[in-house]
Amino acid sequence: MSALPEIIDGLPNICGAESDVAAAMAAGKNKMLSHSPGGVDFGSIRAAAAIALHQHQPLIPAGGGDLHSAAIISNLKYMMDHQDIGDNYNAPAFVWCYKRMGEFIPQLVHEGKSPRVMLEYSGTLLHGLRAMGEDHVIDALKGVTMNPEFSWAVEWLGMPWGHAVAPSTPVQDFRLHVHAFQHHFAAMFGFQALERVRGFSPSEMALPNHPDVAYEYVKTLTECGYQWVLIQEHSVEQVADGWHPQRPHLPHRLVCTNSKGESVSMIALIKTQGSDTKLVAQMQPWYEAQSLQRWELAGKQVPPLVTQIADGENGGVMMNEFPDKFFEVVRNASGSDVPMMNGSEYLEQLFAMGIQESDFTEIRPVQQGKIWERMQPGDGPEKLEQVIEALKKEDHQFHMDGGSWTNDLSWVKGYENVLGPMEEASSLFNEKVLKPGVATDDPHYRNALYHLMASQTSCYRYWGQGLWTDYGREICRRVMEIVNYDFA
Repeated sequence: MSALPEIIDGLPNICGAESDVAAAMAAGKNKMLSHSPGGVDFGSIRAAAAIALHQHQPLIPAGGGDLHSAAIISNLKYMMDHQDIGDNYNAPAFVWCYKRMGEFIPQLVHEGKSPRVMLEYSGTLLHGLRAMGEDHVIDALKGVTMNPEFSWAVEWLGMPWGHAVAPSTPVQDFRLHVHAFQHHFAAMFGFQALERVRGFSPSEMALPNHPDVAYEYVKTLTECGYQWVLIQEHSVEQVADGWHPQRPHLPHRLVCTNSKGESVSMIALIKTQGSDTKLVAQMQPWYEAQSLQRWELAGKQVPPLVTQIADGENGGVMMNEFPDKFFEVVRNASGSDVPMMNGSEYLEQLFAMGIQESDFTEIRPVQQGKIWERMQPGDGPEKLEQVIEALKKEDHQFHMDGGSWTNDLSWVKGYENVLGPMEEASSLFNEKVLKPGVATDDPHYRNALYHLMASQTSCYRYWGQGLWTDYGREICRRVMEIVNYDFA
C-alpha cells in the first residue's frame, strides 16, 4: 500500500482507496499492540482507568458575508477571526487543547512514566486545522501517533468523519462517514497507524435503539473492521433481565437483532455516568478505580477498567485544570497497582488470560426488551412498526430515537426543519452518486461526499434553531446543487 496524499484538489482525502483502507483494518486484527516500554503487569494490578478525549469542530459556510456564497471553513477559524464575539476568545486556547497531548505524552515518557490516553478527533476538525495552517498541531499529533517511542501510550478511536449522530443519520450515509474517517486518518497518519485503530467512539455517545437501525449500525462497525465500541451505560440494558449494566467496569457484548431475525454483535466498553467534562478534567476514573478490587469473570480474577470520555477543550475546567491533574495522576499511577490503560490494550490483556468474547454479559440498546416481549425476531419490519406505535401510545416515555449523553435528549424531535433538507440531500446523493459507474476516486464524487458529510454534523441540531440550522440547510442546498450539476 503506497502512502495516500492528505489533500486532493483542496479537499481532504476521504475516498478512493477503500480496498487499501480495509486491508489495513483487517491486518490490524492479527497484530499485537506494543506495550513496551510502558507495559502493565496485568496479573498483579487491582484495577485500571482509561480516559478518552473527544475533539470536534464543524465546517460551516461562514467564509464570507453572504450565506449562499460563503466559503466553507472551520468553525474554529471563524472563532479565531472573530474573537470579539461571544466566547470566541477561547479559540487560541482550543488550538492549544487540540495540540497538547502531543507534548504531554513525550514529556511524561521521558520522565520514565507510563501515560495513556485515547484520542477521538473528527475529520472536520482535522481538515479544518490543516486548512487553517495550524500545521504545528498536526505535527505534534503525528509525533505521538507515528513514533514508536510514544505511540504505545496513545490509542486513536474511530468516529464518523463529520460527527454524524447515528440515530438520525441515514444508515447508508453513516457507513460513508465511518469509511471516510478511516481513509482520512490513513492519509494523515499512515496505514501502520490505522492498523492500531480498533475501537469506535460514536458522536454524542448516541446509540440507535430502533432494532433495524441498531443492527445496521453494529453491522457497519464490524464490517468496517472495528473490534469494540464505546457506549454510555444508560443507553443499554442487559439482555437477561432488562436491567442497566450491573458491572459496567467490565467489557460487555452488544447484541443487536433486527426485525428479520438477523443478529450481529461486538464488544462494548461502557462509559459510566453523564457528560460532565469535569469527570475527565479531574481524572475521576482513576480515583474511582482506586476503590476497586479484581472481579471474577469466567472463573478468573480480572481487574476492572473505569472508562470515561469527555470533550477535550470545552469548559474552563478542561482547558485549565486538566493538564496539571493529568500529569499528577499519570505520575502516581505509573508502576502502581492501579495504572492507566487504553481500551484495546486492556482487551488484549484479558484475551491473553484466556477470556473470550462469549464470556462477556450480553447487552442490547435500551427499550428493546419491551419490543421483543411482543414479537419474535423474524416477524418482519411491518410487525415491528406496529409494535413500536402501540408502545408509544401506551407509554409517552417510550421512544426509538436512540440513547445519548443524556437520557432525555432526542436527536429527532424538534429538528424537522433541518432533518428534512438532510434527508432530501441524502436521498439525491444516494440516487445519483452511489450508483454503478461512479468511481469513488472521481473528483466530483469526493466533492459531493465532502459536502454531504459536512451537512450531517450534530452541531446543526444540537444547538437548536437559528443560525446553526441555517448553516445546515445551506450545506444541504449545496449538496443538491452539486449532485444535480455534476451527476445530471
